[in-house]
Formats: sequence, C-alpha cells, structure tokens
Amino acid sequence: MDGKDTIKALAERYFEETVAIRRHLHAHPELSFQEKETAAFISTKLKEYGIEHQTNIGGYGIVGFIKGKNPSKKTIALRADIDALPIEEKNDCSYTSKNIGVMHACGHDVHTTSLLCAARILQEIKEHFEGTIKLIFQPAEEKLPGGASIMIKEGVLKNPDVTHIIGQHVLPQLQTGKVAFKSGIAMASCDELYITVKGKGGHGAVPNLAVDPLLISAHLIIALQSVVSRNANPLLPSVLTIGKCIANGATNIIPEEVKLEGTFRTFDEKWRSEAHQRIVQICTSIAASFGGSCEVNIDKGYPFLKNDETITNNAFALAQAYLGKENVEEMPARMTAEDFSYYSQVVPACFYRLGTGNIEKGITSSIHTPTFDVDENCLKIGAGLMAWIAINSLA
Repeated sequence: MDGKDTIKALAERYFEETVAIRRHLHAHPELSFQEKETAAFISTKLKEYGIEHQTNIGGYGIVGFIKGKNPSKKTIALRADIDALPIEEKNDCSYTSKNIGVMHACGHDVHTTSLLCAARILQEIKEHFEGTIKLIFQPAEEKLPGGASIMIKEGVLKNPDVTHIIGQHVLPQLQTGKVAFKSGIAMASCDELYITVKGKGGHGAVPNLAVDPLLISAHLIIALQSVVSRNANPLLPSVLTIGKCIANGATNIIPEEVKLEGTFRTFDEKWRSEAHQRIVQICTSIAASFGGSCEVNIDKGYPFLKNDETITNNAFALAQAYLGKENVEEMPARMTAEDFSYYSQVVPACFYRLGTGNIEKGITSSIHTPTFDVDENCLKIGAGLMAWIAINSLA
C-alpha cells in the first residue's frame, strides 16, 4: 500500500461528509462540561465507522480504539477537544450557531471533525499497520481545571499505555494548505488572577472620610507590571494582564470594594511560583499602605506545553513528505495556553498548528471572535495529515 496516496484519496472521498460533520458541530456548539449532544453525535459516528469506544470519561469525554495488526506492539494517541465558547456568533451562513450565546470560535469543531475523519481513514486501512491508535475526544478545554487533567486522572493514557500523543489546533493567520510546528516549549502556562480590593465607601465630595479602593486599584494595576518588568528574567517570556475592573460606585460615590481580574503566563514553573508570591505581596502591601485591604486568589491553570523534540521533528518531516516542504513551517512559541499541555507533562507530545485562513475568500478573523470561520479545505489536511503521522508513528 502507498500509504500517503491512499490516505489522500480517502480524505478526498470523504470530504463532502466531513464538511457536513463540521457544519453540524458548528451549528450545535456546547459549553465546557455541557457537551452531552456533541458527545452523543461523536459516538454515533464512531459506531457508524465500526470503531470500538468508551463514553463518559472525564465528563462527556470519549476514547476510541483502532487496532491494527499486533495491537499490543505499540499505542499512540490522537486528541481533539470538543467544547465551545460563550460568544454570540455574527457570521451569516447556513451553519451559524443555533445555540444563542455559544459558538465554536476556537476551532474545536474543526479539531473534532478532523479526528473523526482521520479515525474513519485509519479504521479502513488498519490491516496495513501494527499497533493501536487511541482516539481522545476531550471535553472542557476552555475551562479550568481543563478536561485533559480530568481524563488523565481517569486513566486515558493507560490501558494500554500511550507512548506519545499528537494534537492539532487551528491557526487562521496561517493559510489553508500549510501547517506549522514548534519543538520544545511551545505554549505558556496560564493562571487566573482574582483580586478584591476593600476600602471604606463614602461621598465623592469628602474622600478624606473614605478609603478609596479605586485609587488603591489604580496603584495596584501599575505596580503589578513590575512583576514582569523588574522581577522576571528579561530572557524569560512572561505576561501579566489585568483585563477586568468592576467598581460599582458613581460620579459622587466611592465604592466599598473593587474587583480586578487578570491572567499571568510564563514558561518556567519555578518563576511561576515566585511570581504568584510577588503578586500577593504587592497587592496586600499596597492596599495596606492606603488603609485598605486586599484578597488575592490565584487560580492555577494549565502548565506550559512542551513538544517533545524527537516526536515533533519526526512529525515535521512526515508533514513535509505529505504536504511538500514549502507548506510546512516552523513557528515561534506563543503566550497562549492549552490544556493539551497536561498530556505533554505526562507522555512525549506533539501539538502542531493547522492553517485555516484564506485571504482571497476573506476568511481572516482570529479565534475567539464572533466572526471566526475557516476555509473548509483545511479539513482534508486536518484529517489526512493526522492519519499519516499516526501510522508512521507506529512504525
């Protein structure tokens, strides 16, 4: 069997149905930990393809098994996330979200569809490879503690043990037909900051009788920038952003408290811990110096994502063989975060980027926006390349 040509032919043959699957998923998005109907749809498709699978793992997670010849020889895993975001879609198309306020704005419909089609291809050619391919359809990537961490605790990488795991993510800034890889540390850790600044409310005309939590918050927001600018190693990427400030006062009312929310991201666990301590110190000491107080809750999120060098370099070469060298790029590390990182902390992993943009068609919107969409030709590559990498990873 000429594996590459066979896989490409099958991806082409199933393309029309693959598009229909993606459009169904896009039109029926579900939020994290609520993916009941999405999981039922995936299960129905796996049954249709004759693929053995288990349901309700880590919530609505599904694990499928494609067993080639000598299935105990080696097991690898392929992963897709299935949840959507709380965004109201603004696209005008036949498959616009039917669930008000919920949208597949991060491409998880593409990830799920690609894995379903890859699974169908692999099931059809399973007599031509040895080993087992584990299919992981994972819920709740978008919400802490992350579906990956829950599925891992429930043994998704065991029975049989997975030697390594492969995943992909849409990248609208990359044109359809291309993919991109980054070996080593590829994505940042991600922590959520919840800060409550407490003062003493009062009339805006007599601020001397109050303790102004807004003034304290202004100083905190500025001072917190020193965590990165003056405490972090300049050679170590770090980001601290305060993105939300709630102060329910008025033109003449100083409120009792102010709530701040933000994120901290970096690539080093030791510095991550030190930064958490520094954030608490800055907030509590500044608030106290103004006569107020401060409560800091740091919700520790996903760790940094590390792509195994050997696995990633091998996948890079396989992608070049499948797509042509001109369509495979190296990409820099990103400060965005993904709960695929949990898998990468347990087994060797490769998480690569799938180009989904098309400037000529006007498909340019970024992920997490209400106008995000993809050039659906990306589905041929999303499915075919994953199948191609999988069978060669079992060799």
